[in-house]
Amino acid sequence: MGTISTTAEKFATRVKFERIKRKYSQEKLAELAGIGRSTLTQIEAQTSSPTLDVVEKIAMALGFETYEMLIFKNLEI
Repeated sequence: MGTISTTAEKFATRVKFERIKRKYSQEKLAELAGIGRSTLTQIEAQTSSPTLDVVEKIAMALGFETYEMLIFKNLEI
């Protein structure tokens, strides 16, 4: 396992980790966040970078303040 580098990659990893920890499907998290499932899939697959609005929606759906989702200390894949 190596440390991941870009902010988008780290965010994607954090989202997936938090989603799985809560036992949410991608569809469930997308619904809670008010975004399309395909958008969430692309973010988690690291094929698309989220806008700040989408970052905020996902953070809120997971019960975080936006800035908390951007704290990546010791995040590894």
